[in-house]
Amino acid sequence: MRPDAPEAPDDPLKQDAPRPAADDPAILAWYLADDERTNRATDLRPFTIGNHVLPLVDGRRYFDRLYTELVATRAGDQVYFLDFRGDLNERLKGAGTEIGEVLSAAAHRGVQVFGLVWRSQPTQVHQFEEANAEFVRRIAEDGGQVLLDARTRRGGSHHQKLVVVRHPDAPAHDVAFVGGIDLSFGRNDDAEHLGDPQGVNSPEAYGPCTPWHDIQAEVRGPAVHDLEHTFRERWYGSNVLDVPSPVRQLYDRAYHMGATTSRPLPAPVPDDQAHPGTHAVQVLRTYPARLRRYPFAPLGERAIAHAYRKAFARARRLVYLEDQYLWSRPVADIIGSALRKNPRLQVIAVVPRFSPDDSTITRVPALLARGDVIRACEAAGGDRFAVYELENHQGSPVYVHAKVVVIDDVWAMVGSDNLNRRSWSHDSELSIAVLDSALDPREPHDPAGLGDGARTFARDLRLQLWREHLDRSADDLADLLDPVDGFTAFAAQAARLTAWREGGSLGPRPPGRVTVHRPPPVTEAQRLWAVPLYRTISDPDGRPVRDRLRKRL
Repeated sequence: MRPDAPEAPDDPLKQDAPRPAADDPAILAWYLADDERTNRATDLRPFTIGNHVLPLVDGRRYFDRLYTELVATRAGDQVYFLDFRGDLNERLKGAGTEIGEVLSAAAHRGVQVFGLVWRSQPTQVHQFEEANAEFVRRIAEDGGQVLLDARTRRGGSHHQKLVVVRHPDAPAHDVAFVGGIDLSFGRNDDAEHLGDPQGVNSPEAYGPCTPWHDIQAEVRGPAVHDLEHTFRERWYGSNVLDVPSPVRQLYDRAYHMGATTSRPLPAPVPDDQAHPGTHAVQVLRTYPARLRRYPFAPLGERAIAHAYRKAFARARRLVYLEDQYLWSRPVADIIGSALRKNPRLQVIAVVPRFSPDDSTITRVPALLARGDVIRACEAAGGDRFAVYELENHQGSPVYVHAKVVVIDDVWAMVGSDNLNRRSWSHDSELSIAVLDSALDPREPHDPAGLGDGARTFARDLRLQLWREHLDRSADDLADLLDPVDGFTAFAAQAARLTAWREGGSLGPRPPGRVTVHRPPPVTEAQRLWAVPLYRTISDPDGRPVRDRLRKRL
């Protein structure tokens, strides 16, 4: 075994538990069966058992872990990554740890580095075309094979965020990182949410360094193979990555040094037989239907949307979610249906206070879309549906970029997808569902009453997030364990801080960072132009025509 290979970090949430079992009835009840993925072209496994998943809440913790794993690689190791946005100079742990330097150094010492970075829309539409092109060009010049990937639906993006580190001579140390955090400026924030010093342009209300809340998952075990398989499918999906436009082709060749074709990848590392944990992991994706079909998803894949539909239908007591957008009628329909069918179900949603873009043409459709979902869910569940936002202790709003859902302390999902039609059908997305075979010993033992039992990973993930948002210590969680009590306690703390802020911030500041979300109204005049813009640009539909006609999710 390699003496210099990094050990997995101590996980304060991990507890002794029985070995996982593929026939755990909860796994079979919550996870998609192979035919429910509705993509016959992929040979991705339905799920794997025996994994260990560590939630890395906020970018600083993720970047610290990523840096440790990357600098420990040596000649012959393999790094695969997918990214939506890359900034060469984003520091992982301070000066000298820029992601571009770290990946280039790895390539120089013989690590095989392969990456696909989305070929962004032009800078003129407030995207990051030049940053992504420079990221790709620099790593390719230093010996990596990193390409701009433009194989999207028109107006779409490759939104997957994945890093896989493989050690062929020590597979027990293989690791993957998957979630919502890009290798880019603005993401390196911690639980205090003072922002990444290397910030991104955001509305003035967020300040010079936008406070940024996010989550990534560190995965060890057989699921690493499935995540790498997702990379391989995209890599071999086409060997020509140019876009159809001749103008864009000329720009790409000039800026990207002509690297538009992919070379073969190393043979896949065999599955490690070790099972480091008790987590069953299901890898879930979104791919749109395209005229130039993906060989691995010729009619697209909407496994993420199908997984949400199945999981929400099983929800009974508490859905907790954090989401950047919370848009779309399909989202409202799924949440609203669960609230109507289960009169004891409660839903907490945490969203950003403001859009990341302050321009009217993007801000108003966003307000319209979220407002419609909130009203539909409130009509279905009344005060059992609650929406909140975050601020730091200085009173600045925190931009919620996280994409995480926990249902009944049993099923959890972490990934790149937002709760909207775009993420469920139009862009490429990558998420994982996690179900722990370890039963949580704390009461209530089975909050949903379905016999699944509370599971350690899901409950601890929810409590980890709530500890941050409510300023709670590890020994101050008694009123948060039960979903009913937790919903009430969460609402009470948010109400106190909201009243203090709206009352002029007089007296001591109440604990916590959660306040009630009050979206500004959209006028009827704004609705006239915002609705078509929202449906065609902000939240397009990537389903095949036949599925739209049949009203299939």
